[in-house]
Amino acid sequence: MDLHEQLKKLFPDHEVSNEPEVIEEKTHKLLVQKEPMICKFEKRKGKPTTIIEGYEGEDEDFKILAKEIKTKLSVGGSFKDGAIIIQGDYRDKIMKILQEKGFKTKRVGG
Repeated sequence: MDLHEQLKKLFPDHEVSNEPEVIEEKTHKLLVQKEPMICKFEKRKGKPTTIIEGYEGEDEDFKILAKEIKTKLSVGGSFKDGAIIIQGDYRDKIMKILQEKGFKTKRVGG
């Protein structure tokens, strides 16, 4: 007994369709702002962290940006209280990524 026969017994009313499912991709536009985003270095519990603040758009957009930065740099981090916290000192690389996206950045600390 193959899989199709087993499924037919479990779901006798189901009809198989040969049409492929179409998944729509959402394009997400980030708000490019006039004020620069602040990219600062801080030590928390003795470990270096990079903090990005100053995004004026929605939190969901900022979370998407945080995820993109974390995957591009292959580092850990989080999004808390309107700030992206990245593990390690990656200010220069993050500023380059943000500038490629059209954001103005400002380096703070060290």
